[in-house]
Amino acid sequence: MNRFSYSRPGNVDTAVGELTRHEGAKFIAGGTNLLDLMKENVERPNHLIDINHLALKTIEDTEDGGLRLGALATNADTAYNDKVESRYPLLSQAILAGASAQLRNMATNGGNLFQRTRCYYFYDTGTPCNKREPGSGCGAFNGFNRIHAILGTSDENPETRCIATHPSDMAVALAALEAVVRITGPNGERTVPIADFHRLPGNEPWLDTTIQPGELVTAIDLPAKGFSDYYAYIKLRDRQSYAFALVSVAVGLEIENNQITDARIALGGVAHKPWRKPEAEAMLVGKTVTEADFQSVAETILSGAKGYGHNTFKIELAKRAIVRALQRAAKIETKS
Repeated sequence: MNRFSYSRPGNVDTAVGELTRHEGAKFIAGGTNLLDLMKENVERPNHLIDINHLALKTIEDTEDGGLRLGALATNADTAYNDKVESRYPLLSQAILAGASAQLRNMATNGGNLFQRTRCYYFYDTGTPCNKREPGSGCGAFNGFNRIHAILGTSDENPETRCIATHPSDMAVALAALEAVVRITGPNGERTVPIADFHRLPGNEPWLDTTIQPGELVTAIDLPAKGFSDYYAYIKLRDRQSYAFALVSVAVGLEIENNQITDARIALGGVAHKPWRKPEAEAMLVGKTVTEADFQSVAETILSGAKGYGHNTFKIELAKRAIVRALQRAAKIETKS
C-alpha cells in the first residue's frame, strides 16, 4: 500500500475545504471498497479525509412527506430502520440483498453510491482498462465478459471502450424510487436526481458519476411515494450470498381497482448505471393487472441490448427477471 497522510475534519465545510486543498485526496467512511482498491493499487490517494465523525448519520422525515437518509448512516441501520422498512420496503430489500452483514454494518449510504465496478480487468493492473488507465483499451471487450454490461456501453473507439457495470443494489432501488442526492461543495449546496448522478461511459468511462471536484454527498432524499404495497426486488447471481448481481430488478407499482396507475422498473447488473426506460413503464399505466403486458414491457426495456459473447445470456435472463419481478410486485401467483 502506498503512503498517504490522514486528517479528520469536524464539519462538512472543513471536509470540503480539505478535499480541495490536498491534491489526490479522497474521503473515507466505511472504506469497504476504497481500502480494497488501495490494496490492489487501483486507487492511490495521497491523503485520506476521515468523515466518519461528521453529523450525517440521521434518518429523518422531510417536509414534503419523504425521508432523508444521512450519507453516513450505515446500510444496515438504513435497511432496518422502521420508517424505511414500512414506507420504502423496496429499498430495504435491495440493501439486504447486497454484500454481507459485516459489510453492511460498515458501508455507508453515501459510499454505496461511489462503488467502483467489479470488472476483473479494472482490478487487474496488469491488463488494459480504460476506466483505470484512460486510453489503454478494454480487456473485457474480447475477454471473459460474463458479468459485463449489455446496455448503454461504449464499444466503438478502443481508447474509450467500456462494458463495465455498476455494482450497487441500493442504487437500483433508489433509481426506481426517483431519489434525490444532496451535495455540498465549494460553490454551496445542490441536489441531483439519482437518474443524473451516475453516468454511462460515453467518451469518458473513467468518470462514474457527475460529482464535481471538491464535492461531498451529505444525504439522499426519498420522495413521499414509496410503493410500499406493490413492490419487488429480484437479484440473480451465481450464488445466494456474497455475490454481485448478474441481473437485478427493482419494481414499484401503484394499483387501484386492479388497474396499474403508476409503474417504476430499474435494472442493475446490466449497465454502467441503474437502467430505466420510462417509455416501457408507461406501457403498464392504465392496464389491468395481468401478465399479458409484462413480456412486451421486458422486450421494450431490453431493446438495443448487446451481448459480447460470454454475457449474451444476460439479455434473455434480464427479460425473464423483469417479468418475474412484475408478477411478484403485482402479487400474481406463479407456478415456480
